[in-house]
Amino acid sequence: MSLLADMLSTLIDRSMPALGPLRSDGRTIEALCRDLLTSTGEVSGYALARRILDGYEAMDDTRRKAFFSFLATEMDIDTDALSAAVAAYATDRSESTFRRLMVASEPDRQELARRLNQVPGATARLVAMRRDLLRFVKDDPALARVDADLRHLFASWFNRGFLVLRPINWQSPAHILEKIIAYEAVHAIHSWDDLRRRLQPTDRRCFGFFHPAMPDEPLIFVEVALTKGVPGSIQGVLAEERTQLPPTQADTAVFYSISNCQDGLAGISFGNSLIKQVVEDLSRELPQLKTFVTLSPIPGLMAWLHETRLQHHAADPVLLRQMAAHYLLEAKTASGAPRDPVARFHLKNGALVHEIHAQADLSPNGLERSGGAMVNYLYDLGKITENHEDFATKNKVAASSPLRALARKPLPATL
Repeated sequence: MSLLADMLSTLIDRSMPALGPLRSDGRTIEALCRDLLTSTGEVSGYALARRILDGYEAMDDTRRKAFFSFLATEMDIDTDALSAAVAAYATDRSESTFRRLMVASEPDRQELARRLNQVPGATARLVAMRRDLLRFVKDDPALARVDADLRHLFASWFNRGFLVLRPINWQSPAHILEKIIAYEAVHAIHSWDDLRRRLQPTDRRCFGFFHPAMPDEPLIFVEVALTKGVPGSIQGVLAEERTQLPPTQADTAVFYSISNCQDGLAGISFGNSLIKQVVEDLSRELPQLKTFVTLSPIPGLMAWLHETRLQHHAADPVLLRQMAAHYLLEAKTASGAPRDPVARFHLKNGALVHEIHAQADLSPNGLERSGGAMVNYLYDLGKITENHEDFATKNKVAASSPLRALARKPLPATL
């Protein structure tokens, strides 16, 4: 991966003209965007793109939001041109009218983003730009169409075919390890010693997806424990004084933390491909592995118990398992999908709800969000496709028989 990224970076750098510091000539960033769209020269286009990106990064939030408003309005689809193109194509389905329709149906801001991306390092800068945009969309829904365009482009630019799976271990470069510490979103890494315990032992693995345009930025990573049997608590997995297991004696691979790293790529799915690729790689390395399972949080459980006035039962481990089973299998969104976001993710990938454990995560975050409960999602290689299809078409939740029986028991009394 490092060699590939270096080669691609070298090729990209060599294709770009060498420019000194870019001086302002008084044009606004909006004027620079218009000029970039009409530019036909490589050198002038590169210079304009660089000035726009530099100018955006120098702005405060007020000015950045105004810039996105400009993209939403002045860089939108020309509806008159689109109507004319549709009418022309309806009567003459030639290549020329089809191309005219394609051009008219795409807002100028999509082409603007493509032209900005010609600057080395621009992909990461555009991802950071979308991170800002997502904050502003919450207060100004009109900006959502700008986000739709960036998300459309990123879905192509970060297609699975462009991603490289890269093992991350204690020998990985320090700047990558620092980002693993910073981006860990499930079980906080408190120190370098804590990180070493997750990466250095031979019964631990970590894998991340990287993109050649962002070789030093993990997009998503997963931490894996090799165990005998399915674990029932994160305390056991992360214990400082645990006995290491020779990898050849492991029969289970436990995905205990999956962290998305780039806020600007929200909505671009990597987790499904990551898990499948890691399962394939581990199966080749350690063919004796028979079970692939997660040890996952239940982040919406306590909020649901509060809404249903059942939170006072959370201290009882037996009742907590029962209520968690009901929540995961029966609590739905308005669209009929499972309410829990982690459940939706794994069920969409074809996993099944395997087992629930009380007192499995006694960290402050685990107690606050899920009362300490955790769940195993099982990736049964023979049933992944069937489970995925049932969930995608019918919102059917695949679950083990014991958990189904537990979920059917009457809930305890509310206050």
